[in-house]
Amino acid sequence: MSEDHNNFRDRLGTVDEEGKRVWVYPKKPAGKFYNKRKWVSYFLLLILLASPFVKINGNQFFLFNVLERKFSFFGFTFWPQDFYIVVIGMIIGIVFVALFTVVFGRIFCGWICPQTIFMEMVFRRIEYWIEGDRGAQIRLNKQEWNAEKIRKKALKWFVFFIVSFLIANVFLSYIVGSDHVLSMIINGPVNNISTFVSLIIFTAVFYFVFVWFREQVCIIACPYGRLQGVLLDEKTIVVAYDYKRGEAENGRAKFRKNEDRNEKGLGDCIDCAQCVHVCPTGIDIRNGTQLECVNCTACIDACDFMMESVNLPKGLIRYASESEIAKKEKFVFTTRMKGYTAVLLILIGILSGLLFMRSDVEAKILRLPGQLFEHKGDYISNVYTYKIANKSTRNFDNVTIKLAHPEGKIELVGKKSIQIPKEDMAQGTLFIEIPQAVLKSDKTEVQIEVYNNEELIDQTKTNFMSPRSFN
Repeated sequence: MSEDHNNFRDRLGTVDEEGKRVWVYPKKPAGKFYNKRKWVSYFLLLILLASPFVKINGNQFFLFNVLERKFSFFGFTFWPQDFYIVVIGMIIGIVFVALFTVVFGRIFCGWICPQTIFMEMVFRRIEYWIEGDRGAQIRLNKQEWNAEKIRKKALKWFVFFIVSFLIANVFLSYIVGSDHVLSMIINGPVNNISTFVSLIIFTAVFYFVFVWFREQVCIIACPYGRLQGVLLDEKTIVVAYDYKRGEAENGRAKFRKNEDRNEKGLGDCIDCAQCVHVCPTGIDIRNGTQLECVNCTACIDACDFMMESVNLPKGLIRYASESEIAKKEKFVFTTRMKGYTAVLLILIGILSGLLFMRSDVEAKILRLPGQLFEHKGDYISNVYTYKIANKSTRNFDNVTIKLAHPEGKIELVGKKSIQIPKEDMAQGTLFIEIPQAVLKSDKTEVQIEVYNNEELIDQTKTNFMSPRSFN
């Protein structure tokens, strides 16, 4: 084994011995897995680009408005009062990714991750179209800055900027809402300076990532790449090189026509390096599972093509576990995987229950801090603050608050009824007055009902303070 193979783990595949970055020029992939990835990517791109502009019952399909603390998933809007539901949903997502990683390795990165989809299926395809395949790109970057190089580089960077600008618009639509972004486009950036500045910042970030940082996002910046190191084990299915078959007794060697490789003890790997040339993160999969591998399957397609070309069986690089290659063991759903699955199912059950019990209106009525009760003739009065959140997509134009138990009355400060626009909140002050004769202790639980016209929209409870004795 060469010194390079002995020391390959001493540094990242995109860093040389001096610590400088090694630019990756992946060969354009082709094959059945790449074709499947293209269809999956196009489908996910359609969802990603269309979701901010699709509305269900007036709600954006997906919205992550951190500024206004408003979130929308599949058309269901969640407010700060529902944050516990959002947290459980995020935990479910993390557990699902963890389970998926334990079973299938980093397949999420290669097939579903937006960074990979944009990089490999959008920006790299533009690069192939303008500059050509791997060899043409290498020659172009080595040549002097002549008219051809200036024309191709300028065109590529300009197209990259336009695409980055479009992605930034879509990304911003997830943050501030598509209506706000469309309004900025119609009214012009001068009337929406803050939004326009945010748009330029997002454009610059995307441009930097896809023009220069590229695969370094997956290798250096993404925490998921580090996470897989503690989740993978010998039972995990990953993109793997069958070293038993590829190396045999005397290792790999170049292919020679009419040569009996079995007789010479040579493995099926013909050392063509096509798996290395197509890798978007610049690694050699023959060195085993590595941090940089995103399970994109480009090496599988390249190896299968070469195996077919020299009449050797395909599958030298394939989806397989370490146990399958080393011990010929079939895939088993391990206890660890069952544990993750059980936790995931429990969390999904909890989330389903919370979503089922979630109401479109949430009223909170609390005693005003530091205020004691007050005598008003035969009544005892307490002062409260109220907050009523309207999470629905309809306006409430005549909201009233009534005392359900015990008998008494409620008086709003400064108004007789409340108007709450859709997806908005109303707050204010009110007095609850209860006859002394009804009160049996110094602390009484009262039940309150909230109506819109004659429709009961929510119920809540609070405590009512009164004197200890009523003599």
